[in-house]
Amino acid sequence: MKTKACRLYGKKDLRLEEFELPAIKDDEILAKIVSDSVCMSSYKAAIQGEDHKRVPNDIAENPIIIGHEFCGEIVEVGAKWQDKFKAGQKFSIQPALNAEFNPYAAPGYSFQTIGGAATYIVIPSVVMEKDCLLNYNGDAFFYGSLSEPMSCIIGAFHANYHTKYGVYEHFMGITEGGKMAILAGVGPMGLGAIDYAIHCDRKPGLLVVTDIDDARLARAASILTVEEAAKNGVKLVYVNTSKPENDNEYLKSLANGEGFDDVFVFAPVKPVVEQADKLLAKDGCLNFFAGPTNTEFSASLNFYNVHYSMTHIVGTSGGNTDDMKECLAMVAEGKIDPAVMVTHIGGLNATAETTLNLPTIPGGKKLIYNHIDMPLTAIEDLAKSDDPVFKKLGEIVAANNGLWCAEAEKYLLENGKRI
Repeated sequence: MKTKACRLYGKKDLRLEEFELPAIKDDEILAKIVSDSVCMSSYKAAIQGEDHKRVPNDIAENPIIIGHEFCGEIVEVGAKWQDKFKAGQKFSIQPALNAEFNPYAAPGYSFQTIGGAATYIVIPSVVMEKDCLLNYNGDAFFYGSLSEPMSCIIGAFHANYHTKYGVYEHFMGITEGGKMAILAGVGPMGLGAIDYAIHCDRKPGLLVVTDIDDARLARAASILTVEEAAKNGVKLVYVNTSKPENDNEYLKSLANGEGFDDVFVFAPVKPVVEQADKLLAKDGCLNFFAGPTNTEFSASLNFYNVHYSMTHIVGTSGGNTDDMKECLAMVAEGKIDPAVMVTHIGGLNATAETTLNLPTIPGGKKLIYNHIDMPLTAIEDLAKSDDPVFKKLGEIVAANNGLWCAEAEKYLLENGKRI
């Protein structure tokens, strides 16, 4: 079967090409990919090329397919897996395989026949052996694509820990009913974290979300409302930290002057990290979620509080398979809506340019539909287009509080220009 895919040949060398996939073996699966969201990790791989730890050294001769946040349908199942998977079944994939032959190997970085930026792929046996081919029962494919970034958020919540004086154990997870702050928290991943915090089964009692931009805060508050949080037992407060004269004291006052049990940092900015440290309560846990590109990134930490107040820090990079399964289940049940992350839509033809320029494109997640030919377009600009398909999409999105949705996806897949 022929496939069209965006392949990496070297540093900044991404090419959209059509080529023949090999026939599947008895332990492989042929699949159609419908949607793939573009991750900053893909940008890093495209920029670094063969110097990236997950990318093979021989990509100039054996290019890999990029993309690891994808969702699709199974087309054909090899004999080995026919008791577990069926044609027509929707799926998503956990890319962190932790394979024995190479712990860094992952779809979207390391393989020639599997990656998110393709119309069709061959899924190798190792994906199934590692239980990383995950069943998805939701209506819209893009939710399956966003389950990977959402799983990173879920993993961060699970990785936080707390202690008990005199007992040498770590009690994993955020403090249930406690005080939580999400700093620089209204970007795409921050919005996902707010959504999860107010709808998961281990919620904080107080959730304070900060940023320095009124427009971003207002958008967040219109999507993830104070009223919705209250219905779920969470007091949600949005704060512009550029406004209070002493923002640290003000934020602490929201927590009755005691500080916060769990503080998440969603931007790799030194003053934000240092503010997080100052906001920690006794036994408070600081989660440095945002991954810096600077290998020398550092910030000051109060070690007096580490010693006497038992404050501590964790960092997470990605979620595990259980985190992804939890996300897929919550999405299918309608408990969380990862659409809050999405700000742009495009076709497979837009993948290379989008990936290579990702840091300079404003907004949140960029969602690609692999069987569609479409320039990367901001959701808010759809209604302004002269294209009747775009205009209709704009109407659908406007009726859904400005968010991409299952109805919009269905319309695009039925009416969009085929690649």
